[in-house]
Amino acid sequence: MVTAKGYPTEEKAMYLEMMRRMLRIRYFDEEAVQMVQRGEIVGAVHCYIGEEAVAVGACAALRDDDYITGNHRSHGHPIAKGGDVRRAMAELFGKRTGYCKGKGGSMHLADFSIGILGESGILASALPVAVGAALACKLRGEDKVVVPFFGDGASNEGACHEAMNLASVWKLPVVFVCENNQYSVTTHFHTTVAVENISDRASAYNMPGVLVDGQDVVAMYEAVREAVARARAGFGPSLIEGRTYRYQNHSEGLNRIVSAAPTQARSGPPPYRSEEEVAYWRKRDPLIIQKERLLSQGIATEAEVARMEEETRDQIADAVRFARESPYPDPEEVFDDLFTNPIPIDRV
Repeated sequence: MVTAKGYPTEEKAMYLEMMRRMLRIRYFDEEAVQMVQRGEIVGAVHCYIGEEAVAVGACAALRDDDYITGNHRSHGHPIAKGGDVRRAMAELFGKRTGYCKGKGGSMHLADFSIGILGESGILASALPVAVGAALACKLRGEDKVVVPFFGDGASNEGACHEAMNLASVWKLPVVFVCENNQYSVTTHFHTTVAVENISDRASAYNMPGVLVDGQDVVAMYEAVREAVARARAGFGPSLIEGRTYRYQNHSEGLNRIVSAAPTQARSGPPPYRSEEEVAYWRKRDPLIIQKERLLSQGIATEAEVARMEEETRDQIADAVRFARESPYPDPEEVFDDLFTNPIPIDRV
């Protein structure tokens, strides 16, 4: 069946779902920022605002039984894979109803039921995990694919290069997705990367390397879809670099450290980025790009997009209520799920 402007029904549905998931990530993280500032959420929170198209586009090319691993910028990946925003929000609050029962926090969301193997605050540490999962899939004769998400900073870590090399040597079904937001905390990637593009490094491991507009969710989807098909067919890994931009600081609260004046934490860009640079990337907001596509191609009307936005805000508000009302774990549960044979409390 074909719908508006020649789009098949299933493609129209996918484009709409891409928009929903990007909105879900955006509104989730906007709420997280507000709650960090109010003190409701404690600890490190690294927002995905501005980068939504990378994870959503990549995950749209995957099946539910395919796997992903993530990093410290950790809310976007599970939400893009179809994760439960209630459980994700509860985890940020440290509640028992969270993905890790309140013990993992912002950087360690996991949901094996939809292929989210977990995330880590240690740079590049999830890449070897992804390669191990891909090896398991190959040994079992499964046609699953694994996508590890990592940043430009992680691309300089030894674990990243070891993972890419081994995946290529063994032709494992891995699609390495580098979400290059161009800054490792406050350091621009061109000051630490010797090549023009991180995707150029793929040639050293005899795998395809593709630079993609990471603000365009459809461009990301198409690039990852091709790499996924290649991996499923047994031709090994690929490296996809989504050139993107984070609108927030590296983590919430960091601007109070790197800003000279307290007022700068509340207005204007961080001192390591110019106003012109931020303004340029603000115009390339992935939500704006996808909304314009939906409208111009007749896939959705202004009213339909507005309703989608309102429904998503309601969904995130519900997640916040759920998190606030959920119980904290009991102190005696501290060893639950950590050991196969828990250490008796009286021996600690």
